[in-house]
Amino acid sequence: MKEIFDFLRKCDTYYLATMDGDKPRIRPFGTIDLYNGKLTIQTGLKKDVAKQMLENPNIAICAMQKDKWLRINATVEMDDSIEACDHMLDNYPYLRNMYVPGDGNTCVFVLTSGEASFNTFGTEPKVIKF
Repeated sequence: MKEIFDFLRKCDTYYLATMDGDKPRIRPFGTIDLYNGKLTIQTGLKKDVAKQMLENPNIAICAMQKDKWLRINATVEMDDSIEACDHMLDNYPYLRNMYVPGDGNTCVFVLTSGEASFNTFGTEPKVIKF
Protein backbone atom coordinates (compact mmCIF):
# COMPACT_ATOMS: atom_id res chain seq x y z
CA MET A 1 0.00 0.00 0.00
CA LYS A 2 2.89 2.33 0.72
CA GLU A 3 4.08 2.14 -2.90
CA ILE A 4 0.61 3.07 -4.16
CA PHE A 5 0.30 5.84 -1.59
CA ASP A 6 3.72 7.29 -2.44
CA PHE A 7 2.92 7.34 -6.16
CA LEU A 8 -0.43 9.10 -5.66
CA ARG A 9 0.99 11.55 -3.16
CA LYS A 10 3.72 12.58 -5.61
CA CYS A 11 1.12 13.19 -8.31
CA ASP A 12 -0.73 15.84 -6.29
CA THR A 13 -3.75 15.28 -8.57
CA TYR A 14 -5.20 11.99 -9.70
CA TYR A 15 -8.51 11.17 -11.35
CA LEU A 16 -11.31 9.35 -9.53
CA ALA A 17 -14.13 7.67 -11.45
CA THR A 18 -17.48 6.74 -9.94
CA MET A 19 -20.82 5.67 -11.35
CA ASP A 20 -23.81 8.03 -11.39
CA GLY A 21 -26.62 5.62 -12.20
CA ASP A 22 -25.48 4.11 -15.48
CA LYS A 23 -23.07 6.93 -16.40
CA PRO A 24 -19.41 7.18 -15.40
CA ARG A 25 -18.25 10.37 -13.69
CA ILE A 26 -14.62 11.33 -13.37
CA ARG A 27 -13.06 14.22 -11.53
CA PRO A 28 -9.69 15.43 -10.29
CA PHE A 29 -8.93 14.52 -6.68
CA GLY A 30 -6.03 15.37 -4.45
CA THR A 31 -6.43 13.79 -1.02
CA ILE A 32 -4.79 10.45 -0.32
CA ASP A 33 -3.83 9.04 3.05
CA LEU A 34 -2.48 5.84 4.49
CA TYR A 35 -4.50 5.23 7.64
CA ASN A 36 -4.22 1.98 9.60
CA GLY A 37 -2.41 0.46 6.64
CA LYS A 38 -5.20 1.26 4.17
CA LEU A 39 -5.55 3.90 1.49
CA THR A 40 -8.18 6.54 2.16
CA ILE A 41 -9.58 9.49 0.23
CA GLN A 42 -11.54 12.41 1.67
CA THR A 43 -14.61 14.33 0.58
CA GLY A 44 -17.80 15.85 1.90
CA LEU A 45 -21.01 13.85 2.22
CA LYS A 46 -22.90 16.71 0.56
CA LYS A 47 -20.97 16.22 -2.68
CA ASP A 48 -22.21 14.09 -5.57
CA VAL A 49 -19.01 12.03 -5.49
CA ALA A 50 -19.78 10.85 -1.94
CA LYS A 51 -23.38 10.05 -2.82
CA GLN A 52 -22.19 8.07 -5.84
CA MET A 53 -19.68 6.05 -3.79
CA LEU A 54 -22.32 5.30 -1.17
CA GLU A 55 -24.73 4.10 -3.84
CA ASN A 56 -22.14 2.12 -5.83
CA PRO A 57 -18.82 1.50 -4.02
CA ASN A 58 -16.92 0.53 -7.17
CA ILE A 59 -14.37 3.17 -8.13
CA ALA A 60 -11.41 3.61 -10.44
CA ILE A 61 -8.38 5.86 -10.03
CA CYS A 62 -5.85 6.86 -12.66
CA ALA A 63 -2.67 8.88 -12.13
CA MET A 64 0.44 9.60 -14.14
CA GLN A 65 4.05 10.62 -13.42
CA LYS A 66 6.18 11.26 -16.50
CA ASP A 67 6.19 7.92 -18.37
CA LYS A 68 4.63 5.81 -15.61
CA TRP A 69 0.96 5.55 -14.75
CA LEU A 70 -1.13 3.87 -12.09
CA ARG A 71 -4.59 2.45 -12.49
CA ILE A 72 -6.63 1.27 -9.52
CA ASN A 73 -9.94 -0.57 -9.49
CA ALA A 74 -11.32 -0.89 -5.99
CA THR A 75 -14.31 -0.86 -3.73
CA VAL A 76 -14.69 1.71 -0.99
CA GLU A 77 -16.51 2.03 2.27
CA MET A 78 -17.13 5.16 4.29
CA ASP A 79 -15.29 5.88 7.53
CA ASP A 80 -16.60 9.06 9.12
CA SER A 81 -14.78 8.48 12.42
CA ILE A 82 -13.16 11.48 14.05
CA GLU A 83 -9.80 9.67 14.05
CA ALA A 84 -9.77 8.86 10.32
CA CYS A 85 -10.91 12.38 9.41
CA ASP A 86 -8.35 14.00 11.74
CA HIS A 87 -5.56 11.86 10.32
CA MET A 88 -6.47 12.94 6.78
CA LEU A 89 -6.82 16.62 7.67
CA ASP A 90 -3.50 16.57 9.54
CA ASN A 91 -1.94 15.76 6.15
CA TYR A 92 -4.00 18.42 4.34
CA PRO A 93 -4.31 21.23 6.91
CA TYR A 94 -5.61 23.74 4.35
CA LEU A 95 -8.80 21.65 4.14
CA ARG A 96 -9.58 22.41 7.79
CA ASN A 97 -11.08 25.68 6.52
CA MET A 98 -13.81 23.62 4.82
CA TYR A 99 -14.00 20.37 6.77
CA VAL A 100 -14.33 19.58 10.47
CA PRO A 101 -14.30 16.00 11.77
CA GLY A 102 -17.66 15.13 13.29
CA ASP A 103 -19.56 17.87 11.43
CA GLY A 104 -21.83 15.38 9.61
CA ASN A 105 -20.22 16.22 6.28
CA THR A 106 -16.52 15.35 6.54
CA CYS A 107 -15.69 11.73 5.82
CA VAL A 108 -13.07 9.50 4.35
CA PHE A 109 -13.58 6.50 2.12
CA VAL A 110 -11.36 3.47 2.64
CA LEU A 111 -10.24 1.49 -0.39
CA THR A 112 -11.21 -1.92 0.97
CA SER A 113 -10.31 -4.27 -1.85
CA GLY A 114 -8.97 -3.95 -5.32
CA GLU A 115 -6.08 -4.06 -7.69
CA ALA A 116 -3.43 -1.48 -8.56
CA SER A 117 -1.46 -1.68 -11.78
CA PHE A 118 1.77 0.27 -12.35
CA ASN A 119 2.42 0.68 -16.06
CA THR A 120 5.05 1.99 -18.46
CA PHE A 121 5.17 1.62 -22.23
CA GLY A 122 6.94 -1.51 -23.37
CA THR A 123 6.98 -3.36 -20.03
CA GLU A 124 4.67 -5.73 -18.21
CA PRO A 125 2.54 -4.01 -15.57
CA LYS A 126 3.34 -4.47 -11.90
CA VAL A 127 0.10 -5.55 -10.23
CA ILE A 128 -0.65 -5.23 -6.52
CA LYS A 129 -3.83 -6.81 -5.16
CA PHE A 130 -5.22 -5.58 -1.87
